[in-house]
Amino acid sequence: MRPFRILHCLRAPVGGLFRHVRDLAREQTRRGHAVGLLCDAGSGDPLTAGLLEELEADLALGIARLDMPREPALADAYVARATRHLATAMQVDILHGHGAKGGAYARLAAAGMRRRGLVPHCFYTPHGGSLHYHPRSFSGRLFMAAERHLARQTDGLIFESAYAARTYAAHVGASACPTRIVHNGLRAEELVPVEPDPDAADFVFVGELRRLKGVDLLIEATARLHADRPCRVTIVGAGPEAGDFRSLAEARGLGRSITFPGAMPARAAFRLGRALVMPSRAESLPYVALEAAGAGLPLVATSVGGVPEIVSGTDTPLVAPGDAQALADAMRAILEAPGLARDRAGRLHRAVADRFSVAAMAEGVTGFYAEAAAERRAPVDGAAPARNAA
Repeated sequence: MRPFRILHCLRAPVGGLFRHVRDLAREQTRRGHAVGLLCDAGSGDPLTAGLLEELEADLALGIARLDMPREPALADAYVARATRHLATAMQVDILHGHGAKGGAYARLAAAGMRRRGLVPHCFYTPHGGSLHYHPRSFSGRLFMAAERHLARQTDGLIFESAYAARTYAAHVGASACPTRIVHNGLRAEELVPVEPDPDAADFVFVGELRRLKGVDLLIEATARLHADRPCRVTIVGAGPEAGDFRSLAEARGLGRSITFPGAMPARAAFRLGRALVMPSRAESLPYVALEAAGAGLPLVATSVGGVPEIVSGTDTPLVAPGDAQALADAMRAILEAPGLARDRAGRLHRAVADRFSVAAMAEGVTGFYAEAAAERRAPVDGAAPARNAA
């Protein structure tokens, strides 16, 4: 396979989407490809800034940042045009968009480049994004119409879970371009078990602090559990609704039982709890569940998105989403039978180690680039890429 020149496009460099792109970009670089990254200039926190700085040192094409609006806006046209100029100047072979905004910018840029005689190949990974919208809502209809329009500029669709592939087909329609399911993966060091700190809480949550992640449900479940089985919960992360969740914990009388230490790397956060709770209302294929399994933590998770694919073949039970009482019952089961919970965690750890790796993820994605490009009969694999001035 001839080395590619790849530009990954995404909006906010946070959460599992950013983690996926970081790991993919690094592994593609290790395999000899020249990789760059484009993301929003205004998103993130000090932790994000440090991660971007570390990543930029590994990328031959560097990192570019632009002001990208969260919601659809006129500024999107400027960002798409700037993406085209950047991709042309970098002489990229592959534009890979991640999430709704990153996917739009990559595909609009590719369309503009093709009108100018260039031959980039464009791939899209939704990562949930617009697929979380109900297809009959106003926003859902708007986003699905945009997805159908942009599909014409897509050389390949890459889904990180079978769930995402099914949802895309149901909401957007059958794809005319090649598709591939490539699961997220863990690095070797993430399969080393994490020992909880001596003063660790009973449970830890790790993620963005917003309602979609079910933080309010965790607080409510803790309140119900607290009535007869007091426990401690540590909620790690940052987000737009952090203040609301702190207020809710205080209002439910849990000010001393629930702590909010802020954002930190997942494996550092895992030491703060003896089991991980992931009470999400919606997910794609969440890294936090994979990472917790790799770290050997007992897992209380909702049956959303690709989570059933993670626990498939194991005896780790899942909880119905949006049900605070079911969440409380699952937490209670771990408190009452910690040995059983640890045994289940060990079996899940072994299953995840066998099926989810960064190397397999990069091989699947980069191999798909070559296959899909060959199907379009364009000179990506085995021929020199087009070289054009901006």
